[in-house]
Amino acid sequence: MHPPLEISRVSTRRVACDGATDIPGGASLGHPRVYLQIDETGYVDCGYCDRRFVLIGGPADGADHAKLHDRGDGAGL
Repeated sequence: MHPPLEISRVSTRRVACDGATDIPGGASLGHPRVYLQIDETGYVDCGYCDRRFVLIGGPADGADHAKLHDRGDGAGL
């Protein structure tokens, strides 16, 4: 396992990722917008860009993310 490329701490269990939120040039450099649902593990990974979303105060907040499994199964429409 490897640590995620980028970790975003969020306050809601449902998040959207387009891979370009912090990239100058916007969505044209990212990927299609996907909606992800954080489950009881407290985190979810984007299947496109490997960005990890961690629920603030959840079980994964403050954890060693290099030891956590990839959780890309939260993607939905």
